Amino acid sequence: MKKLLLTLGLFAGVLSYAQAWTGAGDQKAQAGINVWGFGTGPTASYDYGLSNLISVGGGANVYFNEDDDNPFVFGRVGFHLQEALALPSEFDIYPGVNVGVAGRNFGLGVYLGARYFFTENWGAFVEAGNNGSFGVSYSF
Repeated sequence: MKKLLLTLGLFAGVLSYAQAWTGAGDQKAQAGINVWGFGTGPTASYDYGLSNLISVGGGANVYFNEDDDNPFVFGRVGFHLQEALALPSEFDIYPGVNVGVAGRNFGLGVYLGARYFFTENWGAFVEAGNNGSFGVSYSF
């Protein structure tokens, strides 16, 4: 019984240090899969915190669909609502905008995202908007 309580205590201690958003200087990388929108395929993105509210970054999606296999390479701006909504440190909600090149065309996307961190470095994300994706997040 003592070992079980010790293990649970250590696990709870690890979770208490998980932080979904720390503001200026925070860095997050994400990798996952697009599941609706312009097609399905892999997605990857990176965010860098400028302040407690704003992050900038970039990413790429590859859409496999019936007509073409199109990449979307983009810059992004996110607005992190963790502090404004008084969310737990492990959880962040963030609307944002992607602007870039999709195949041979200009691409613009909007999204609402959420991240939940299970440990100090590893978490999960979901983003929904023009397209939808989910996957893993890593905090540097």
